[in-house]
Parts: sequence; structure tokens; C-alpha cells
Amino acid sequence: MPAEDASRNGDLSPQAILARRLNLLLDVVVAERGSPVTFREIEAGLRARGIRISRARWFYMKDGTGRLVSDPQLLAAICEMFDVDPSYLLNGVEGDIPERIDSQLEFVKSLRAARVKSFAARTLGDVSPETLRAISEYLNKDIDLHPNGERAATTPPRHTGDGRPATP
Repeated sequence: MPAEDASRNGDLSPQAILARRLNLLLDVVVAERGSPVTFREIEAGLRARGIRISRARWFYMKDGTGRLVSDPQLLAAICEMFDVDPSYLLNGVEGDIPERIDSQLEFVKSLRAARVKSFAARTLGDVSPETLRAISEYLNKDIDLHPNGERAATTPPRHTGDGRPATP
């Protein structure tokens, strides 16, 4: 893996890179249609393309665990379902993010920020407009300080040896 790609990925395994890419595709669908893609939809879409996938295989592909899935027919069919160039999943290294996905990243980030703001407003209850504005400004500054935050949300959690998520 080129040094530039390795540093950008934080030395992620090929399985984790594939998982991050799959989860990014899934996030874009949520942003575009407002609801997540179900396994049944994935299974049906792949079946229509002559590909079979088990729930377990789909899970470990999305989670970045297990062996690396490198079946070119499967990966190309997934790309076709999500309307992205097959090289997005077939390349073993970090490449350019397809334009459609890149354009949705800002939208996904905005949706997440809006959810946080909405949660804060509900949790804080009756607060003055000035306080709510100050909280919003703080959250917006924090989002701007962490431009790769949208990627962190699509990176599968690390696990300890006993299968529990690792704590930061």
C-alpha cells in the first residue's frame, strides 16, 4: 500500500478498508432515501445478478472481520447495485471516492450534526435561543475541526481478542 494511502487509512487491513467502503455506500443510501438498506435488499439485488450471499458473509464484509472477500463478481455486482464504478471495491488500496459518494459525504455529515443538535435541544429542554445558538456554533466548529469525522463513523469498531469492542 502506498505510504500516502496507508497514512490516510491509518494502516487499516484490507478487510477493514473493504468494510469502510461498503459502510460508506450504505450511508449514502440512507442519505439519499432516508432509510437503511436491509440484508434482504442486498440478497435480492445480488440474486437478480446471479450472485448468492449469506447473511454471515455480508456481516463480516461490513464488519471487516473474517477473511478478505475478493470475489470480483460479487464486488462488481455490489458496485452495480450502488451505481458506482467496480474499481471502488475491487482496488485493494484507497482510491478516489466516486463523485456521487463524495457529494453525499457533506450531506451525511450535516444530517449527523443535525441529529446531535436536535438531541441536545430535546435533552436540554427549555433553553434560551442564545444558548441554543452557542451550542450550535460549538458543534459546527467541532465538526470543522474534525474533517474526517464522517469516515470515522463508517470505520468498523476494533475488537479485543474476546470479541468485545475495544475502548479508545
